[in-house]
Amino acid sequence: MAEFDVDLFVIGAGSGGTRAARIAAGHGARVMIAEEDRIGGTCVIRGCVPKKLFVYASRFAEDVEDAAGFGWTVPTPSFDWPTLRDAVANEVSRLSGLYRKGLNGAGVTIREERATVVDAHTVRLAKSGETIRARHILVATGGWPAFDPPIPGGELGISSNEIFHLPSLPKRMLVVGGGYIALEFASLFVRLGVEVTVLHRGDNVLRGFDEDIRNRLRDALDHAGIRFRLGCTVERIELLADGTRRAHCASGDPIDADVVLVATGRRPNTRGLGLAEAGVALGPVGEVLVDADSASSVPSIHAVGDVTNRVNLTPVAIREGHAFADSTFGNKPWRMDHGMIASAVFTTPEIGTVGLSEVQAAAAGQELRIFESAFRPMKATISGRNERVYMKLVVDAKTDKVLGVHILGHDAGEIIQAVAIAVTMGATKADFDRTIALHPSAAEELVTMRTPRAG
Repeated sequence: MAEFDVDLFVIGAGSGGTRAARIAAGHGARVMIAEEDRIGGTCVIRGCVPKKLFVYASRFAEDVEDAAGFGWTVPTPSFDWPTLRDAVANEVSRLSGLYRKGLNGAGVTIREERATVVDAHTVRLAKSGETIRARHILVATGGWPAFDPPIPGGELGISSNEIFHLPSLPKRMLVVGGGYIALEFASLFVRLGVEVTVLHRGDNVLRGFDEDIRNRLRDALDHAGIRFRLGCTVERIELLADGTRRAHCASGDPIDADVVLVATGRRPNTRGLGLAEAGVALGPVGEVLVDADSASSVPSIHAVGDVTNRVNLTPVAIREGHAFADSTFGNKPWRMDHGMIASAVFTTPEIGTVGLSEVQAAAAGQELRIFESAFRPMKATISGRNERVYMKLVVDAKTDKVLGVHILGHDAGEIIQAVAIAVTMGATKADFDRTIALHPSAAEELVTMRTPRAG
């Protein structure tokens, strides 16, 4: 009898787990993957993909309004929530099917049930009770929404998992949280006609982002009609007789809403997996502690993606899974570089950012030159919309190296992806300056800023 049933057992069929499984199988490994929910994971099923589709839907009303300034006569638009909801659900199912097809095509055995770790080389399948012996185990179970800290009546709220399946469009929504998930949903629902209030315990939104970006986004969302209650926490949520959710706050009046979206954070999804019992070291929020090769404290058990709580982005999980599989089964060792990663926030207006914020660069001791530009985009000059674009370069004054680029405005995510190539390669401000501008475009401002900010 063979010592191991498979060479690799992957727990979690999200972006990181499926990439690792397919690459390992391509290197000739015998691979089995288990998923207790739906194949595709957070990003495909209940995260960035359906959210981005919702964001697109939320922007059409303003597009129709803007058309009038360009000579179009358009009837007053109306919006049908079930049409959007069901169309997005169908697209999610299609993508989940493609993930399944990719695994099948690579020769990966799929088990659609919960798997837990028994020991360094053994997993147990919940439905069948079967145990599988694996040479290597990869934990890729992602994260899960958390109401942090738990409060009385918290079960009356919903998380980002459920927001895509509302039976009807609410009239009033309370969003608890001030991170990117909270603001993305607040931004899109206010544009679908919902009265939105954002309640956040901090004194500003988007902690960790550049200060100028944070302030300008908050002002833009306020202008869009979102009401902010900052420096405030929810003490309890009460269900009224008519179905209203009433959130009682530590200060100020209570807030009534039809839906309370709790977006206060996500926790690594390790509860009940048996990891600690198998000797795997976990961090303070339950994350799997790993080294640069994604190895845990148990040499045969690795982890990638949000479950490690390193950089919780889908492309990062994919790259970590690929590096693990190449290194372990392909005799091609390499490591994911977490040092320079572009990210976007799909609010309206959008954020695109790569590298250090001004505060982070200053804290690192660099002498800085800051270049910034704020302007009205060309489309808004005729549409009449009160819209602004903001761009910022953080530059090391001694080396001229561009340390960070931050954009707020239309298509910021698309722009920052291209800019990230230059910044990752170590581009200097002189490199930006000698790049010919593409005119007319918003992005040309990145290569035409010449005068650093005073002070």
